[in-house]
Amino acid sequence: MTENKKTITKFYDAFANGDASKMCECYHPNVEFIDPVFGSLKGNDVCQMWEMLIARSNGDIKIKLSDVKSNDYHGAAVWVATYNFGKNKRAVVNSIRAEFFFQDGLIRRHTDDFDIWKWSKQALGLTGYLFGWTGFMQNKIHRNALRSLKKYQKTNL
Repeated sequence: MTENKKTITKFYDAFANGDASKMCECYHPNVEFIDPVFGSLKGNDVCQMWEMLIARSNGDIKIKLSDVKSNDYHGAAVWVATYNFGKNKRAVVNSIRAEFFFQDGLIRRHTDDFDIWKWSKQALGLTGYLFGWTGFMQNKIHRNALRSLKKYQKTNL
């Protein structure tokens, strides 16, 4: 197993165990994270996003990792997150394709890709089903995610 494959595995093992600080040990200080919900986050905002997501899950998140691949500079994996979302506790099963670029043995860039419409149908119910495919709704999801992160940072850091 390559060192980078070990890092990817450590990251998701920590996530499965609700340990955001151990997840963040896998990141380069100048990490950039990109996904369809949060957009682009950098540095400490990335770790704080994971802290917030773990805190909000109240231990009710399951992570399944598969297809981990890596070389000296690049890695990829597939992971599935199963959790309940929002105040209505809607069941979500999100299949995510992750891509990693490494620097100094740490994750320098982490990109998660998933079908945001499929996610919104599960997380938001009828509203997500009807409007989750639109740019308007996707932008609203993004703005709400960033607003939640800023609020979390103000009250927890």
